[in-house]
Amino acid sequence: MANHMNGAKRPVAGKSVLGGAMIIAGTTVGAGMFSLPVVGAGMWFGYAMIMLVGIWFCMLMSGLLLLETNLHFEPGASFDTLTRETLGQFWRIVSGLSIAFVLYILTYAYISGGGSIVNHSLQNLGIELPQSVAGLVFASVLALIVLVSTKAVDRITTIMLGGMVITFFLAIGNLLLDVDVTKLMQPDGEARFVPYILAALPFGLASFGYHGNVPSLVKYYGKQPNTIIKAIFIGTFLGLVIYTCWLVATMGNIPRSQFIAIIAQGGNMGVLVGALADVMSSQWLNTMLTLFANLAVASSFLGVTLGLFDFLADLFGFDDSIKGRTKTAAITFIPPTVMGLLFPNGFLIAIGFAALAAAIWAVMVPAMMAYKVRKMHPDYQGFRVPGGTPLIGLIIFFGIVTASCHLLAMAGLLPVYG
Repeated sequence: MANHMNGAKRPVAGKSVLGGAMIIAGTTVGAGMFSLPVVGAGMWFGYAMIMLVGIWFCMLMSGLLLLETNLHFEPGASFDTLTRETLGQFWRIVSGLSIAFVLYILTYAYISGGGSIVNHSLQNLGIELPQSVAGLVFASVLALIVLVSTKAVDRITTIMLGGMVITFFLAIGNLLLDVDVTKLMQPDGEARFVPYILAALPFGLASFGYHGNVPSLVKYYGKQPNTIIKAIFIGTFLGLVIYTCWLVATMGNIPRSQFIAIIAQGGNMGVLVGALADVMSSQWLNTMLTLFANLAVASSFLGVTLGLFDFLADLFGFDDSIKGRTKTAAITFIPPTVMGLLFPNGFLIAIGFAALAAAIWAVMVPAMMAYKVRKMHPDYQGFRVPGGTPLIGLIIFFGIVTASCHLLAMAGLLPVYG
């Protein structure tokens, strides 16, 4: 144990904290951010920021609780192994089903969002397509990349992330310069804000999902908790900063009352980008924002579907041959693409359902595993998340409340703006 503790203080040779932080930030920030201004329109900027900071803290802690459990196992142990060994077969199945559900529903969400933003892009070129067809085109092109190889996804995602950073700051930088502080601090519309927080909670949770990367970081760095903690903190905090800039840019340019029309049209990505394009000072900046939206949804789609592809290949025992990859691709892409054709405007609904399942596997399960591991190893001297059992209780409570809020909102029992 002493050797382990001493090792934790040494830097990892050739593996910077920044690399891990970028993996976490890249996973956290994606197309889901386009849901935040829409679901946050009811409570508006001040309350939206309080909610985001609170969710960031809870999701940071749940990730660290997962890390604490992970450090009791050999580097390379999967989420499946951790749940089986700590919580038993029942929670292993619940967690596995939750992960599969999240990956499938996000794939559908990104086909819906991708169809919406492709449609918006084509309209700028004078081309009209039914949104379901635009979604089919989007899914087909990107599915081919996943089918080819993991290396193809890796290279293309790297290029996309570079393009996302450039286009985001070019478009958002200009929007931030044009922010109307009155719109942010004294919104128009009804003078009711707090009740809308509850319905928005699941979308905030979905915006900080990175937990599937924690076992990958342990495998990458080895048992180096200090390095991994820094990577998780920096990566998630960077996500929080980007979301803050995004909320300032959108809510500082689009009046609160105008979001009612955006929500009435399904609140999809293309509708929001179209509303922002109307207030932008130049066509070039509009193009940058549209390009950013395309890159964001495409990189999110590739990241999620690669995870789903590998998960299903492992589950069904399909090999890496052309025949094996084709079988895996069929069960990965056909169900969500069919859903995208039948329900082309389900982006917001799908993100909410993803949060429901993520509340189980990314919040409650890591907290329960950490509690169990502490009971199994009471004399363990390695990394332990501060806060004791009360913190674990808080994280489980947060997961239950968020999941309940989604179910109550679906049942029409929580107020939704618009």
